[in-house]
Amino acid sequence: MSEIHELSALDLAAAVREGELSAAEVTAHTLERAERLGPGVGAFVTLTPELARTQAADVDATLAAARRSGTLAELPPFLGVPCPVKDLTMVAGVPMRAGSAALEGLVPPVDDGVVTLLRAAGTVMVGKTSTPELGLPAYTEPEVAPPARTPWDLSRSAGGSSGGAAAAVASRIVPVAHGNDGGGSLRIPASACGLVGHKPSRGLVSWGPHAVDGAGLTAHGVLTRTVRDTAAFLDVLARPWPGDTFHAPPRGDATFRQACERAPGRLRVGVLTRPVVAEDAAVDPACTAAVTRTARLLADLGMDVVEASVPFPSADWEPFMALWSVGALQAPVPAAAEHLLRPLTRWLRDLGRRTTGLEYAQALADAQRLTRRAAEAWDDLDLVLTPTLAALPAPVGSLRDDADPAADFAAQTRYTPWTSVANLTGRPSISLPVDLAPQPGGGQVPVGVMLTGRWGGDATLLSVGSALEEVVRWADRVAPEPS
Repeated sequence: MSEIHELSALDLAAAVREGELSAAEVTAHTLERAERLGPGVGAFVTLTPELARTQAADVDATLAAARRSGTLAELPPFLGVPCPVKDLTMVAGVPMRAGSAALEGLVPPVDDGVVTLLRAAGTVMVGKTSTPELGLPAYTEPEVAPPARTPWDLSRSAGGSSGGAAAAVASRIVPVAHGNDGGGSLRIPASACGLVGHKPSRGLVSWGPHAVDGAGLTAHGVLTRTVRDTAAFLDVLARPWPGDTFHAPPRGDATFRQACERAPGRLRVGVLTRPVVAEDAAVDPACTAAVTRTARLLADLGMDVVEASVPFPSADWEPFMALWSVGALQAPVPAAAEHLLRPLTRWLRDLGRRTTGLEYAQALADAQRLTRRAAEAWDDLDLVLTPTLAALPAPVGSLRDDADPAADFAAQTRYTPWTSVANLTGRPSISLPVDLAPQPGGGQVPVGVMLTGRWGGDATLLSVGSALEEVVRWADRVAPEPS
């Protein structure tokens, strides 16, 4: 059998279920790698060895009882699989700093809903992964932890805001890690680290029962090395809670995992390499080449590949800025700790304070108008193919500008001129690691492409992603192990 850390989440779950490995063995192996490799890539802000060992012991006891009673088939799907949680999400009794010195000492009393579902699925919580302050930037360089780095090139950022999660999966510490995505925060680090990152359709993964959807920009998901793992975890997380504001359309009896085994059929795919959000963004030729390669592969799979239009002018993206800044202001930062926030966070919160109630309401209305405009512009397309990022993984510190937060934010939009469109419109979107770009000094860095579907079309995205995975076989690529 392969080394524990080489197994996908599905394969690891099968090995534990079949008795080839115990959950205790898996947890010990994972914690050793987390302690040894995690600091080099800035993966974790907190490790939880005692909690993980307790959960693993419970898993092994559950499995032993099920084997005696012949009820293995009734057990949860991911027993014994390590899955850390992003440090923007509550885990009962585990400190949560959200990447900020201003929230030091916060220990949530309850699990967030997605954590409850991950526990119910049998996963083992080995720690909290690093995130930038309040999850706001497209890079993970918090004041309370080292920068998150892609293991493909330690001089480059793992992206953000789920950067620690991506670093943990790409370093093969864990096969899957929880994250969330409000403007690209799963897809950006997926591209930087050579992973699969899927932002579900609005309403598909609930924020209940302790949090709310707000403007509906952000969705929970996971980072993995395979589309099938991503689909299987979406089956775990796509559960409603009472009182949900947003609801995705019914999907029938089929699972997302089953969608990966279904041929996608003949779809119409629009290709768009012109930036949407920051029309002045320079697009690296390697990012364009990855899209060209993917378009060719999709055509080989029998799809109709055509040119897609920019859905709306760059200037009309402004509603995202108002919604993002007011969202930053809503974070429960104690007034006495406001000075501990980094400059970008303070700048965004100040913008939020200056946004009137009427302006916020208008921003919500404008976002809904943009959703309609995108639907009209892409009405004849099943999928839209773009680069995930406009550049190769950014060097650590290259986007950050504490002296000029507005320039910092502008640099982030030029780096990510496509990702937030799916957040504004509620569409599902997935980043796939189709390419590696050679570097002048040697080595390679990942290049992701992004497929964005119709609202509720997550199964189609996963079916197409799985078909591409069969051809490209990106899960066989292994990043250099950080020292």
